[in-house]
Amino acid sequence: MTWANVAIQGILLGGLYALFATGLALVFGVMRMVNLAHGDLGILAAFVALFIVQSFGLPLLWASVVTIIVMFLVGYVLQRGLLNHTLGADDTRPIVVTFGLSIIIQNGLIMWFSADSQGLDAGTIENISVKVSDQLSIGWFPLIVFLAAVAVIGALEFFLARFKLGRAFRATSDDREAAELMGINNKHIYALAMAIALAIVAVAGVLLAIRTTFDPTQGSFRLIYAFEAVIMGGMGSMWGTLLGGIVLGVSQTIGTQAFGAGWGLVVGHLVFLTVLAVRPSGFFAKTVTA
Repeated sequence: MTWANVAIQGILLGGLYALFATGLALVFGVMRMVNLAHGDLGILAAFVALFIVQSFGLPLLWASVVTIIVMFLVGYVLQRGLLNHTLGADDTRPIVVTFGLSIIIQNGLIMWFSADSQGLDAGTIENISVKVSDQLSIGWFPLIVFLAAVAVIGALEFFLARFKLGRAFRATSDDREAAELMGINNKHIYALAMAIALAIVAVAGVLLAIRTTFDPTQGSFRLIYAFEAVIMGGMGSMWGTLLGGIVLGVSQTIGTQAFGAGWGLVVGHLVFLTVLAVRPSGFFAKTVTA
């Protein structure tokens, strides 16, 4: 495998990391809340899609659409019914609550589906690729994942910049008290932000389930990668989150190629620590979610 091929595979992998990270960045940007259950909610979405396919026999595409809708509703209810009550002067409360939620999701999935690895079958598209040269080929499915990440981030940026509701998100992020005085219902805005975040992580979870196998314990790893992508990109920058995911993906694939299997994750974490030491604010740090 050439180094160019390694780098391209890393870039495409970064798209998946960015999808997991985008919802996390949105939630933090709008309500300054750290959601430790974010990765597990993505894995939950993968299991929801698996359950729909196995139980109702729906094609994977329609099962994915249903999963996104379900996770959107779960996000709204979760934030409005539980997490809104944890927000306030004490920033540790949402951290503790979402950590407990993470444990509940993991154990619930193990009880329901067992600890065995699962997977979703998308057919031949998983294996076909575009041959660029004798030593370079690009898989169609990884390319679709990357393009999905670009499309989701682009749509989210457009929503935040052009729509009245998106501007309400930005106003709440800047000054929640002033936004509330202007008639914005912060509790509703927070719930919508979480709903959108879980819809995005549902896309990531389904694509992960197609790309590789998954099990109930993988949420913690996805959360770590998402945090690293968000922090490297700059808190509040969606396109920065995409760049952070790409840097993480490329460093992992290069580490695997250069040092062998198992070293990719180590190199990825080392690159993250280096970026954090050299540029603590990230590549494109902003004060608002835009």
